[in-house]
Parts: sequence; C-alpha cells; structure tokens
Amino acid sequence: MGAGHSHRLYRHGHSPVHALPPHTKLAAVLAFVIVVVSTPREAMWAFGAYAVLLAAVAYAARVPAGFLLKRLLIEVPFVAFAVLLPFVAEGERVDVLGLSLSVNGLWGAWNVLAKGTLGVAASVLLAATTELRELLHGLQRLRLPPLLVQIASFMVRYGDVITDEMRRMRIARESRGFEARGTRHWGVLAKSAGALFIRSYERGERVHLAMVSRGYTGVVPVIDEVAASRAQWSYALALPCAALVVCLLGWTL
Repeated sequence: MGAGHSHRLYRHGHSPVHALPPHTKLAAVLAFVIVVVSTPREAMWAFGAYAVLLAAVAYAARVPAGFLLKRLLIEVPFVAFAVLLPFVAEGERVDVLGLSLSVNGLWGAWNVLAKGTLGVAASVLLAATTELRELLHGLQRLRLPPLLVQIASFMVRYGDVITDEMRRMRIARESRGFEARGTRHWGVLAKSAGALFIRSYERGERVHLAMVSRGYTGVVPVIDEVAASRAQWSYALALPCAALVVCLLGWTL
C-alpha cells in the first residue's frame, strides 16, 4: 500500500515510541497541535513547557537534537513571514534598537514562531518514528476517507518515480548541451514539464489497468492491521494530556 522503502525523515530505531501503533501517534500529534494552537500567546512560559515535553519524547525515541533541528529548517518561509509582521502590522508602535515596530505585530510574530515551530517539531518526531506505510495504515485505522488514503499512498509510492523521470530528462537535456540561463530557455523547460505530465498520466493509466486486471475494485485491502491496547493508547496520549494541563494553566494563571 505504501512505498517499499523508508522515507528520508524516518530514523530507524527500537524505542518505545517507534513501537506504538501508528494511529495512536497520529491521534496524539493531532491533539497536541490543537492544544498548542489553543494556548494564549501571552503565556510564553507554556510554550517553553511544550518544548520540554517534545524534548522528552525525542529522548524517549532516541532522536538526536541535530536530526530534529536540521529538519526544522522546513519552516524557514514561515519564519520570514513572522519577521515581517512587526514592520507591516498596524496599531501601537514601540522602538526596539532604533526600529519602530508594531506591538500587535510582535505578538503575532511570536505566536506564529512559537506555535509553528512546535507543530513542525511534533510532525518531524512523528515522521522520524513512523514509516510511511505505517502512517497510511494509521490514517485508514482512524477512518480517514479511503479515497484520500489511496491518493496519498500512490503519491508517496510514485513520487520517487516521477522525480527519477525528471532527473533522466535533465541529464538528456544537458547531454545535448542545454543549460537554462535565462528567460529565453523557459520554452524548453515548459515543453519538458508538458512531456513529464504526459508521461506521468500514461504511467498512471498503465498502473490502473494493471491493478484492475489483478482484481482492484476501488479499495486497497489492509494487511497486518494492528489494534492498539489501552496501555499503548495511554502511553501515546500522555503527551497531549500533559500539554492540556499546561494549556489550562496558561488560561488561568
């Protein structure tokens, strides 16, 4: 149902976090993110507490800090957006190092950075401890619409195939002396993109016909379905439950 190899975010291990059923980890991460988003931005200490909770999970999963920090770079565009907020937002202004910044913009930037970073970190930990095939099974166990699960599974499975097709087309262009150096070469790149789309579409049709000839009826059967015990659910939900306590304290204190 999924790809036959591990994705780059996955880190092989035998920790208690790796051993949890995928649907319990998916539910835990979703609940954790909801709690973090619900926390008032003024409770700055609460976000520090969330970071400590994620650090504890990373320690239990034996995920090094360097591995986690390197993959947090994916949120750089959001960081750039947050940095601009104090300059463009309206309202009360305050001088910081000679710069006139918006108070609402500063709070908004902090809100985006804190909650966005914690959400990305939780997602990276989920990906680092769960293989893609297991994630897809977990989504199916959580009763996500089967069609969406199948689309995700095919996207994961054939993403590398399309990427490899792009690489071969690039090598073919370069072997003929082509180098994209300006706008006058955009026409060649556009034709390459069109050819890639046609090849991908034709490959999809061949794959569909092959599946139908093997008895595919629109539903991919789930093999080795795993049910979670109460202990596993309790272990997985320990993170969002602890975060919920912090969130409630953030609203009351």
